[in-house]
Amino acid sequence: LTGVLDDCLCDIESIDDFNTFKIFPKIQKLQERDYFRYYKVNLKRPCPFWADDGHCSIKDCHVEPCPESKIPVGIKAGSSNKYSKAANSSKELEDCEQANKLGAVNSTLSNQSKEAFIDWARYDDSQDHFCELDDERSPDAQYVDLLLNPERYTGYKGPSAWRVWNSIYEENCFKPRSVYRPLNPLAPSRGGSYLLASVCLFSWTGLCLEKRVFYKLISGLHASINLHLCANYLLEETWGKPRWGPNVKEFTRRFDPMETKGEGPRRLKNLYFLYLIELRALSKVAPYFERSVVDLYTGNGHEDAESKALLLDIFRDTKSFHMHFDEKSMFAGDKKGAKSLKEEFRLHFKNISRIMDCVGCDKCRLWGKLQTQGLGTALKILFSEKEIQSLPENSPSKGFQLTRQEIVALVNAFGR
Repeated sequence: LTGVLDDCLCDIESIDDFNTFKIFPKIQKLQERDYFRYYKVNLKRPCPFWADDGHCSIKDCHVEPCPESKIPVGIKAGSSNKYSKAANSSKELEDCEQANKLGAVNSTLSNQSKEAFIDWARYDDSQDHFCELDDERSPDAQYVDLLLNPERYTGYKGPSAWRVWNSIYEENCFKPRSVYRPLNPLAPSRGGSYLLASVCLFSWTGLCLEKRVFYKLISGLHASINLHLCANYLLEETWGKPRWGPNVKEFTRRFDPMETKGEGPRRLKNLYFLYLIELRALSKVAPYFERSVVDLYTGNGHEDAESKALLLDIFRDTKSFHMHFDEKSMFAGDKKGAKSLKEEFRLHFKNISRIMDCVGCDKCRLWGKLQTQGLGTALKILFSEKEIQSLPENSPSKGFQLTRQEIVALVNAFGR
């Protein structure tokens, strides 16, 4: 791949150099730190859109949850918005005060009213989210060590996997008028592989910048996941000792222009576009983390300080990149139309995050949910610039918050 990306002032060679020599070595180190390696996820949420196909029984689909004893004490102690030492040490006092306040109010409320208030609060909190977040208090939510459950090819494919991506593209994604995509594997075969389809002409006619961006982000996410499967493929399994590595033949099948009717390179360009969007979000969210109130708290003071220093170093690098995507060009039309389009954009993406609960392979579901949440967090940041700029230095903000799960997802999705 070479040349300039559409809708950007950036070329592929510049991104490659910047990532290889500045970003990637640091982000890899950051992902290995305790704060970023443990991700709490609910892999048992039912699919909200169709009857469950049944879970993948291939052993490589399995995710091994992390025993409670292995989770750093600071991560276990904090609730979703508590990530600083001060917040955790004052938690008991807060809980006590909260109990007194609720005690004073709840005596005059029916149980039905209390539930309604909780639902309203949850609804208000969700209005700036681009993702359906897992309830971390659910008994089905478990910590997973991402380093021990790497994203790789598990053998999960066929109608179940196709249905997930088809639902994302056909029902939840603004897309070009025609674009080559694999056909339905459930449809009767006409003598050829279901991965082959007739040549389509690619046209952005009538698709505004915002909808082009949305389609490219989803296509980039899809390309990213496919690349990881090709790069970490089960090449052979002899005497119970699996050998994982790059599968060039599989990569060619998914991305070569001849194999994909010219569509493969465009998919890879969309991956670069996704990288630029998440890079932009990291540069924008820096002021949030530069405040002393944010500690990336795990309970290990020395490691926490090193993790924050490394994160701030990465932020400095992201700001030094001069060819960012300019999100100010989005939703810049008349106020009413722009607001409506932004809300449509948010709801489409939120729906896609819910579709990840329909993935039948646990390992694929884990990494699908994490990367979708990471991208959703990036979008939330890009549309909250004013709130981030007006954050108080020494107290948690009311206007903009990131949960620990969102922080972990953002860093790991960008790392992927």
